[in-house]
Amino acid sequence: MFQRLVALALLASALAWGAEDLDSKVKAALGGAPGHVTLYAKELSQGAVYGIDPDTPVRTASTIKLAILVECFAEAGEGKLDLNEPIELLEGEKVSGSGIVQELTSGTKLPLRDVLDLMVVLSDNTATNLVLNRIGGDAVNARMASFGLTQTRVMRKILGDGNKLKPVPTGITGEGAKPENKRWGIGRSSPHEMVTLLEKMYHGELVSKAASEQMLDILKRQRDRNGIGRDMQDIEIASKSGALDHLRSDVGIIYSKRGPIAMAITIDDLQPINWTPDNPGLLLLSRLSALLVDGLPIAKP
Repeated sequence: MFQRLVALALLASALAWGAEDLDSKVKAALGGAPGHVTLYAKELSQGAVYGIDPDTPVRTASTIKLAILVECFAEAGEGKLDLNEPIELLEGEKVSGSGIVQELTSGTKLPLRDVLDLMVVLSDNTATNLVLNRIGGDAVNARMASFGLTQTRVMRKILGDGNKLKPVPTGITGEGAKPENKRWGIGRSSPHEMVTLLEKMYHGELVSKAASEQMLDILKRQRDRNGIGRDMQDIEIASKSGALDHLRSDVGIIYSKRGPIAMAITIDDLQPINWTPDNPGLLLLSRLSALLVDGLPIAKP
């Protein structure tokens, strides 16, 4: 018994030392950071964590699509939704910005399952709005509340990038109708809550093990790899990115050789506007994810 207590004490000391080392490296990386950084990371096998203002609410940009994806699979599991049901593209629902659905012929019908793929894999804005038309953003918010998440909320449908056809927000939720929530754009969350969603998904606790695996498979096919894990070779990543003029965000699980690490990082107040792959925010996302993978203390069983 004594030997076990000594071993546990040594392990705790090693983890504390590792956390301090990680913290110093992260703070060094943030010296002269191009924007305001919030983050949270958790090693999913043993539970080591690290965060910087992890419970601070943040603008989600497209990372809110993770919550929308979860709601669709939850409703499918409850029999309220058929993932194979056809979703019709109407001309008035097309919005600019990321994705390709806006380029398709009006009247085209796609299985909801494919629309969800496009929403995540290509971060398709029109696909997202079609999904929200079907389920409603308030349903997403109620689901997040049922998980005990108080920050993660859809505010409205997506306007698109300088969309002239839809200059006024539509699909506004109960949360989005509150004047104080207008500043969040399409959604609000926190790094901690995004990681909580990913952790539940990893452990098969969202809807069912099979549904969780299907959602992770979609996230693994997400095309944007300019943020977390950017320079990692032969490493599987399940993620969803988000971007606004002055924001870059990424949430995901990096299946590193040291263990699976869920992380959510948001960099806001970026100046100037830069939509190239070498946006300083994207480069910082990459740097921070590498530090978290290499330095987050991993407890050995």
